[in-house]
Amino acid sequence: MFTLHDSDANAAELKLAVVGAGPAGLALALLAAQLLPQARISLFDARPLERDVSGDPRTLALALGSVQLLQRLGVWDATQAQAIAQVRVSQAPPTLQHPVFGSSQEPEVLISAAEQGVAQLGAVLSYGQLVAPMQAAWQARVEREPQRLFSHFGAPVQGIKPLADAGVEVDAGIAERFDLAVVAEGGVFSDQARKAITHDYQQNAWVGTVTLADDSPAGVAYERFTRNGPLALLPLKPLTTNGQTQRRAALVWCMPKAEDEVAGLSDAQRLLVIQHLLPASVGQLQAISPLKCFALGLNAERSLVDGCTVRIGNAAQTLHPVAGQGLNLGLRDAYALVEALRRAAANNSSGDPVSNKASLVQAALRQVEWSRAPDRWTTIAATDFLAKTFAWRWPGLPLARGLALAALQALPPLKRTVARSMMFGRR
Repeated sequence: MFTLHDSDANAAELKLAVVGAGPAGLALALLAAQLLPQARISLFDARPLERDVSGDPRTLALALGSVQLLQRLGVWDATQAQAIAQVRVSQAPPTLQHPVFGSSQEPEVLISAAEQGVAQLGAVLSYGQLVAPMQAAWQARVEREPQRLFSHFGAPVQGIKPLADAGVEVDAGIAERFDLAVVAEGGVFSDQARKAITHDYQQNAWVGTVTLADDSPAGVAYERFTRNGPLALLPLKPLTTNGQTQRRAALVWCMPKAEDEVAGLSDAQRLLVIQHLLPASVGQLQAISPLKCFALGLNAERSLVDGCTVRIGNAAQTLHPVAGQGLNLGLRDAYALVEALRRAAANNSSGDPVSNKASLVQAALRQVEWSRAPDRWTTIAATDFLAKTFAWRWPGLPLARGLALAALQALPPLKRTVARSMMFGRR
């Protein structure tokens, strides 16, 4: 608890501001409400509460650790999500032939839930299917505890100012003092102010959905390394209309801007090109939705913590989608912060309530910075390296990449380490 002295409860009470009601911000607010029962938590978002988010079709890929966190918060609806049973990572031709690739002459890594001893590797669902129940759960909790939990939708935060005597001032029309502010508003790379570490990959991501054949494998995620960049299919929940069930997958198709001709292709031509790039195991593609285009880049802060302000998720690091780890990193950031605050409070010793509260917050923030660094920087470095390799045209690079995939498939302990990192991050 953060009430350090019963006689001075208000002075000792932690005041936490969460800026951004997306998945990372809502997860942090819900977790803090659960694990920090004496904290006063205010959630801010520019979006009006009455705006319905349930129909937002953007696709989210969640690792198993993220699914488990959402289950713990009571906001996971398995009926809305498609479980990932397998991940298949392969390289499209031209790959120089090499005997280590086997009879197919095409390197592939297969990671399965059964092989890893888990029910699923992760899950895929839409943004609206995740955020709508999280927001409903938060609002229900606010109604039950109106004295300590507060919603400020339709209230864009204009600024966060550090205070000389610790804490921050959050300005959302009316300035209010908080002991700690968490910024979870990220946005996309093209719209962001540039952070300390930034790199424009000069690549586009074309996203949409494709319809699969009825006999295509269920619950399989594909990552295909092509000459121009990664191409991914993420399994979606089948869609049933008028008694007909339609198998679908979310598409993420990365292309260098200088060679990007996707905009000029018809749907039939796009489908033909994608079919040619994917492995035969995907099956026949039936149809493709309209595609949206996003610029890709790295945009990251060197530190999560700046005084009494913490950034999580895309507000801390916007990554290339090649590893699908952006939201998962943000959820792990949220969990680590709340857990550090809980432990700091549990380890509290007696003393002056106000100064002790400030020291507790700083101790928790130091712990977060230290504990999140290995997972955060490993993921940033790995995605940055992979993204940059697709801009290289070095002789022998396809062979080297293929050999790396083949070695990973041939070494079960190494593959298990990679799989655990995909599911839970680096621990």
